[in-house]
Amino acid sequence: MDRFASPAAQRPARKPCPFCEIVAGRAVADVVAEDAETVAFLDHSPLLAGHVLLVPRAHIKTLPEADDATLQALALRLRDLTAALPKALGADGTFVAQNNVVSQSVAHLHFHVVPRWRGDRLFSHNLSWRRIRYRKGEAERIAAAIRDALERPS
Repeated sequence: MDRFASPAAQRPARKPCPFCEIVAGRAVADVVAEDAETVAFLDHSPLLAGHVLLVPRAHIKTLPEADDATLQALALRLRDLTAALPKALGADGTFVAQNNVVSQSVAHLHFHVVPRWRGDRLFSHNLSWRRIRYRKGEAERIAAAIRDALERPS
């Protein structure tokens, strides 16, 4: 490095937040719902097909940093998603998870909403969550089914 360069010029550029990129429309995602405060999209490496990530539009790193209005918007959308996934996918229920710092692979507040089926072994004796990959066209089909279920009242 140039010893005469300013310290700021020597620091490596930070990578943009991948979730902020999705929120801004600069990264591709299978969006299932969005409103003024939140965006929900399929996890690109899901635990089970239909695994949705819910994020606030604002870049907030962890749950304790979120303001009340953001938390309320997230909670309302979580309720909608947990009702929609079983309808859309024929699932028996859902699992909702949220990590702060530990196991938080992206430093942007997010909730996992995972469809569950009896016997899916997500919480088996030897718990080892393995991610799956969508087949070509499968993510788009699932995202469309979830969007449709969100639009249909219970």
